Amino acid sequence: MTITTDTFFGGAPEVNASAPGRVNLLGEHTDYNDGFMLPVATPQRTLVAMSHSGDDHFHFYSPNFDATVTFAKDSSAPQGFGSYIEGCIRLVQAEGIEVPPLRVYVETDLPVGSGLSSSAALEVATLRAMRALLGFELDDVKLARIAQRAEIEYAHVNCGIMDQMASSLADETNMLFIDARTLEHHLSALPPDTELIVIDSGVARTLAASKYNERRAECEEASRILGVTALRDVVDPASVETLPSPLRERARHVVHENLRVLEAAKGVDAERFGELMNASHASLRDDYEVSIRALDVLCDALRAAPGVLGARLTGAGFGGACVALCRKGQAQEAAATALAAYHDHHGPGNDVQGRILIPVPTDRKDKNESV
Repeated sequence: MTITTDTFFGGAPEVNASAPGRVNLLGEHTDYNDGFMLPVATPQRTLVAMSHSGDDHFHFYSPNFDATVTFAKDSSAPQGFGSYIEGCIRLVQAEGIEVPPLRVYVETDLPVGSGLSSSAALEVATLRAMRALLGFELDDVKLARIAQRAEIEYAHVNCGIMDQMASSLADETNMLFIDARTLEHHLSALPPDTELIVIDSGVARTLAASKYNERRAECEEASRILGVTALRDVVDPASVETLPSPLRERARHVVHENLRVLEAAKGVDAERFGELMNASHASLRDDYEVSIRALDVLCDALRAAPGVLGARLTGAGFGGACVALCRKGQAQEAAATALAAYHDHHGPGNDVQGRILIPVPTDRKDKNESV
C-alpha cells in the first residue's frame, strides 16, 4: 500500500526540496574525458521531503518503488535508491557537519532508465533538503561534486560530473555550458524561436552500465597512447586516426563532440544547431557505438516530423530517450507525429512503447517545489 507524506511523517515534513533531471543537447560521453557539455534541465523533477527521524534510525520511503529502507545510524543502507541518499548523508558528515538520523520521502515524475538522470536529481534534491533542514552552507557547485561522489562511492556508478552539475545549476529555458575539468559554467539561451522534444524509446538501458565502463577504459587507453591527460587535450583531430580500432573511433567521437559543443556554445542559428545534433547522433551511432536500432528509428521519425531541425539520442545510450530541436509552436504536433511513426515502424503487438516526455502534457499537475 502506498504511504502518503502525512502518514510517513505523522504530519507535514519539516522541509521540501526538489531538483530536475537533465536532457543533454550536445556533449555525450565527454564529461569523463574532461570535455564540454550543453545540458538543459527537465520540467520533471524529484521531490525530497525531510524531517528529523525522532529515533536512532534513518527511514527512507519512495512511493515510486513502494519501498521502505530503515537502518541504524551507524550501519548502512542496502543497495537501491537508499544508497544514493545514504551517500549524500555520509559525505556531508565527512565535511564535518553533524547529520542526525532523518526521515526522507522521495517522489519523482522523472522516468527511471530513460537517460534523464533521475539519480542525479535524487542526489541534488536530497542535498538541498539537508541544506535547508540543517542550515549548513553549501554552494551549488560543491553540492554537485558531493552528489557525484555519492553516486560513485555509494551507488558504485563511475559517472562524470555533468548530470549533477546540470541538476544543481541548469534551468528549463537555457543551456548550461560545462567544462568538466575546470567546472567553468554559464547559461546561454537556446537558438531563437525553438523548443525541445524528448521522447522515451521505451527500451530500457540494459547495457548502459557495462558498456559505459568499457568506453571509459577505451578512452583512457586512447589518451595514454596519444600522450595526453585526457581526450579533451587533443589539439589536432587528425591525430586520432593513428590509433588502432576501436580506440580510433572512440577518440574520434569525443574529439569532434567537444568541437561541436564549443561551436554551439559560441552561438549558432537553429538550423546549424540541428545539424550539430544530427552529426552528434551519427558519431554516437557509428564511432562510439552506443546507439541501438530503436534510437536510430526514433531519431529518423523525429527528423521527418514538421518543424524538427535535428535529433539525437540523449544519455549513455543502449536505450532511453531521444531529444530534438524544433521550431517554436510546433513541438506538440511534431512529437505526436514522430511517436506515431515510431510505433508504426515496430508494428501492432510489439512491446516497444515510446512516450513523449517533453513537451509535458498540458494536464500534468506539478506539485514539486524547489528550495
